[in-house]
Amino acid sequence: KMYRTVKATSGRQIFQPLHTLRAAEKELLPGFHQFEWQPALKNVSESYNVGIINGLSGWTSSLDDSPADTITRRFRYDVALVAALKDLEEDIMEGLRDTGMEDSACTLGFRVMIKECCDGMGDVSEKHGGGPAVPEKAVRFSFTVMSVSIQAEDEQEEVTIFTEPKPNSELSCKPLCLMFVDESDHETLTAVLGPIVAERNAMKESRLILSMGGMPRSFRFHFRGTGYDEKMVREMEGLEASGSTYICTLCDSTRAEAAQNMVLHSITRSHDENLERYEIWRTNPFSESVDELRDRVKGVSAKPFLETQPTLDALHCDIGNATEFYKIFQDEIGEVYKNPNPSKEERRSWRAALDKQLRKKMKLKPVMRMNGNYARRLMTMEATEVVCELVPSEERREVLRELMRLYLQMKPVWRATCPAKECPDQLCRYSFNSQRFADLLSATFKYRYNGKITNYLHKTLAHVPEIIERDGSIGAWASEGNESANKLF
Repeated sequence: KMYRTVKATSGRQIFQPLHTLRAAEKELLPGFHQFEWQPALKNVSESYNVGIINGLSGWTSSLDDSPADTITRRFRYDVALVAALKDLEEDIMEGLRDTGMEDSACTLGFRVMIKECCDGMGDVSEKHGGGPAVPEKAVRFSFTVMSVSIQAEDEQEEVTIFTEPKPNSELSCKPLCLMFVDESDHETLTAVLGPIVAERNAMKESRLILSMGGMPRSFRFHFRGTGYDEKMVREMEGLEASGSTYICTLCDSTRAEAAQNMVLHSITRSHDENLERYEIWRTNPFSESVDELRDRVKGVSAKPFLETQPTLDALHCDIGNATEFYKIFQDEIGEVYKNPNPSKEERRSWRAALDKQLRKKMKLKPVMRMNGNYARRLMTMEATEVVCELVPSEERREVLRELMRLYLQMKPVWRATCPAKECPDQLCRYSFNSQRFADLLSATFKYRYNGKITNYLHKTLAHVPEIIERDGSIGAWASEGNESANKLF
């Protein structure tokens, strides 16, 4: 709360000295609220006054690379959810009053939507400490209460009484588990997240009874794992890594098919289907060769571990597409369409020219790895004009401008928290725009998209309207809240 008030009044993020934080944190730990589950959760103790626990409680002895008691800390999932709901108590009660429902009548039928995020963090080494030896990488798992709705006993309609206004703020993103694990170390990751998955599955089958506004009320939880980047989704869902020919975590398309037909695909993958396919991969019931088998299971070759909601990660989509445009810009400066296989030196000189121009005109410093801020600055008409100064032919410049225009029309649709309200026109035109965009790519940039296309570009062109139709938003379900909370961590 101290961080929150300081941030609100000064507009700056100020880190307080540790001891004041310690004191503030003690008050902020999930307060011990009384609650119960009906039926009781399987394999989860019924005590409710549980604070931060060792994430490995139960299987410490088997992980011996680094001292097990330093690897991970977490809240028990149900305790953390209760604390998050109690934090929202005022908002929920106010929502009930606003809908004009009889407060005392609404004790049953609350539905809570939870967004889950999980992300690995690179270098988190101690800069000058002599602590225990732990891996230099960390993973954070967190959740956000997206909405609370209620279906009163006599009503047909479900009424939403609370919607998180800033679903991508680090303030609404509650940490559940912090671990010193490399996100690529599948075994350790699954060992640490195992108990969380188990608790989550138990909670799906049960109702929470919790006092709200002075009366016991019953809540059901719906979990949607959407805050994962593509790497994490592939790992959790048992798919091959992102360089695979099966380029999409939403449909079965191969890279060549996706480059051939850029727009018309529909979402087919799901957690249950991935599990079935893994069984086929494991047992090979038709005694096929490896290639036939792999084609049958469409690249599912490990056991799906955690259910994710097939969606598109808006932040990494931005970054992935900006990287792609950055490369197109280089190719256009060097007129690759005339000279299909340039030397490394030539490529390097175009890149240097592009960076120099962007730095001079846009004050954009070159970055090692594309990041969100660079992507946002690069994907503007202004940047495109600056790049066009280096492109020799006028008609190619026109195409670049057109590409960027279309992209800027499409982007708000998968960035907006509520596209139907915020950019209805762009939403209506999305399929048309993406078709036009795809036509430009396959006509003018044949040299780049002949049989290959990047994963995020495929998703941007093919899947956005369908996801929005299903979920109402892509931006609201993205992983940004978790990413910005990583910085605090």
